[in-house]
Amino acid sequence: MTNNERFNAASDLLWHHWQSGTRLTSLPSAIRPETRAEGYRVQAHLEQHSGAPLFGWKIAATSRAGQAHIAVDGPLAGRLLHETVVDSGGELTFGANHMRVAEAEFAFRMGRALSPRRDSYSVEEVLSAVDTLHPAIEVPDSRYEDFTSVGAAQLIADNACAHLFVLGPAAPAAWRGIDLVEHVVVGTVRGTHTHHGKGANVLGDPRLALTWLVNELSGLDIALKAGQIVTTGTCIVPLPIAAGDTIEADFGELGEVSVRLI
Repeated sequence: MTNNERFNAASDLLWHHWQSGTRLTSLPSAIRPETRAEGYRVQAHLEQHSGAPLFGWKIAATSRAGQAHIAVDGPLAGRLLHETVVDSGGELTFGANHMRVAEAEFAFRMGRALSPRRDSYSVEEVLSAVDTLHPAIEVPDSRYEDFTSVGAAQLIADNACAHLFVLGPAAPAAWRGIDLVEHVVVGTVRGTHTHHGKGANVLGDPRLALTWLVNELSGLDIALKAGQIVTTGTCIVPLPIAAGDTIEADFGELGEVSVRLI
């Protein structure tokens, strides 16, 4: 079996569990990725299952607590498939969600592409390519029984726990002058839980997280395309959720985003 056949088989197996709402302990050893680079090669095969161009990217484990929870030493990138996205105010099917949490996140829409290159992109270069900032909610999930124990390579192969995503309206253009590090975000499960956070919880600054993603993709020889969304990781302690809940995230002057789980 060639490496490409191995990676395709691993991706197909993870996709099957994603669609059926079932779990596996880990990928079989014959097709299991052993490095981050191999994990990304498995993940790349996911795009062949989508009927639309890639919607964008997510970042997992953007806080020390998040990294410790899943036993990794840095952030992980995952793909946002078009079929998994709804606009604010919409509904998402809760289904057999295993992680049962929702996250409030800063998301950026790119105005122009950033192509792979040898030198790292600076924060200033990346921000100059951004079109709009959006409040967002991610509802992650994993295809592993115990996602805290399988390691970075298998988590990346599992699309960095990407599952469902809610995009809020574009924030006012004045967001560029706001201190996102100290900007307060309030996430609520209506009637039950409220968690407060701020941009500093996302790799110290959501703009730093976005720049990390750009350089991670560049190192993989992947372009971040114009129009794609990058959601930068949770800025609150994840909210516990269940079917029937309404989730709201208030980003103050940057706007609000909500979704109902059915």
